[in-house]
Order: sequence, then structure tokens, then C-alpha cells
Amino acid sequence: MAAKQMKAVQADDLSSIDSYRVVELDVPEPGHGDVRIRIAACGVGYVDALVSLGRYQVKPPLPHVPGAEVSGWIDSVGRGVTGLAPGDRVLAQVRGGFAEYALAPIASVNRIPDRMQLDQAAGFRVNYVTALHGLRDRAHIKAGETLLVIGAAGGVGSAAIQVGKLLGARVVAVASTPEKRALAARSGAEIALDRDPAGWRERLKEAVPGGIDVVFDPVSGPLLQPAFRSLNWGGRYLVIGFASGEIPALPVNLPLLKGAALVGVDYRQFAAVFEAAAAQREFDELLAWVAEGRLVPPAGRTFVFDRYREALTYALSGEGIAKTIFEVTPT
Repeated sequence: MAAKQMKAVQADDLSSIDSYRVVELDVPEPGHGDVRIRIAACGVGYVDALVSLGRYQVKPPLPHVPGAEVSGWIDSVGRGVTGLAPGDRVLAQVRGGFAEYALAPIASVNRIPDRMQLDQAAGFRVNYVTALHGLRDRAHIKAGETLLVIGAAGGVGSAAIQVGKLLGARVVAVASTPEKRALAARSGAEIALDRDPAGWRERLKEAVPGGIDVVFDPVSGPLLQPAFRSLNWGGRYLVIGFASGEIPALPVNLPLLKGAALVGVDYRQFAAVFEAAAAQREFDELLAWVAEGRLVPPAGRTFVFDRYREALTYALSGEGIAKTIFEVTPT
């Protein structure tokens, strides 16, 4: 009997986004401890786009199906799986989210709270765990402190605004357009500034005369030095990523003069290498906040299945609002 087939987006080389094609693949069978998910949507971030082109520090095996964060429905469960059943709405981390079906180990699968839509769930885990881990565990942010979020309208930036507010911080957002600054305000930012480097530090001082205690920066662009110089004594600067496409230099005397810390925050190492149990506890906490209505993640622009190249190109541009969504199964 022939195996059941599914549609997937796949490339045999990572030379360009044009290398990707829609192909027919066998629907995978779940092994021990696995579930098979019928995918509704896949979140597409800047890192996902870099991986799809082989430009990230971790290179995927070939052939490659993009996408790591999905939402959908349990389709089948393997031996040893308890607590989940076909039809359950779930979110999960997978290999190959640009496909109609994917396998996920039970440890990476969670039920979706009733309040949460499938498109919201598809881009939730990485951004929100990064925000909570960065702000609470790495920056040790305190209620009443002032948090500056650069790239505030992107997926992880908007997550940082919401999580920062829930932790009691006053949030100042930096974003490039009026539309993006409006989203930052809706997410909870009290002040929203542009990102033009010319005169930026002076505009920040005028808007926030008391200074900044924590910076959350997934961009690492031309604002790195002026933002670091704006830290209060004992400030913490969180390096989340390099969406600017550059790795800027910071004079090492600045942390000395400010008594400040430059702190790296990497979801992959935290959740998959060093502290998987802690990452899962934080994710469970975030899902509880969603279930209670305290956290309402925005969904970004949605691309239907046959616009897969546009979805990857848009995510790579860094110009999106919230996390880009690739719709696999219309709901």
C-alpha cells in the first residue's frame, strides 16, 4: 500500500529563496514518544529565514523544509504518548513546519489555551520565552525600572514589551515607522521613539529624563552605543540578536564607566542545551498568562501556502510587524 502523501516546501540547496519548491513527500509516521501534527500555521522569524538560506550559525541538513514553530491539531500519536489525543489543538517545535504534517517529540508539544488563536500560537514559544528569560533571569528586572525595547514592533520586541509590563517595568519602545510605534503603544509601551541615529540620544533624554535601566536589543544596529551610554548606573544591556545584519563594536570602557553589564540571551542554548527544564517551566507560565487573559500575543502578516517565497523574503527583510505567519491549512 502506497504511503499517504503531503505537500511541503523544500530546497535541495540553500543558495537562494528561489531554490524552494512545493514537493510531494510521504506523511511521516510517529515513533515512540512522538505525535504527528496536522499543521495549521507556522511562525516565520528572521532567524528562520536565515536558516533557510544557510546563513545562520547552525546549518540545517539537506534537503531542507523551513519552519520550526507550528500550531495545529494532533493527527496521530506514537507509542508511549499519554495526555494528548487526535483532534487536540497544540503548538509545538518541529523540523519542517512548511508542510501539511510534521512530527514532534511529546516534550515539545503543548495544548493551546482556549483564548489563543492558531495564528497567535504559531509564533509564540521562542519569542516569549526569550523575553521572559532575558528580562527576569538575565537582567533581573525589577518593578518600577525603565525598560528600553529596540525593534519593538518585531516578534520578540513586541513580546518584550508585554512581558516587561507584566513584570512591572515602565516600557519605552523604539521602532522605525508610525505604524510600528502604534503597535508598540498598543502592546503596552508608554513612550515610542523613532530609530533615526541622528540626535536620538538627546530625544531619549528628553522623553525619559530618569534614564534607562534595561535595554532589550534584537537589532544590534547603530543605536547600540547611544543606548548603552543612556543606561543608568548598574544597567543591563541584553543582546538578543543581530537583525541589523551587522555585529557592531562596543568600547569596553563603557561597561566600566556605567557599572553596567552586556548580557547575551540565546533561546536555543537556554532551552535546548543548558536549561531545558527551566525553559519549559517558563513556557508553562506564559501559557497560563495567556489562559488568564493577561497576555495577548499579536499575530503578524499572514501568507498563504503558495506564497512561501514571499513569506521567507518578508521575514528576512526585518520590516514585519509581530511574527510573520505562514498559513498551511486555512481555518
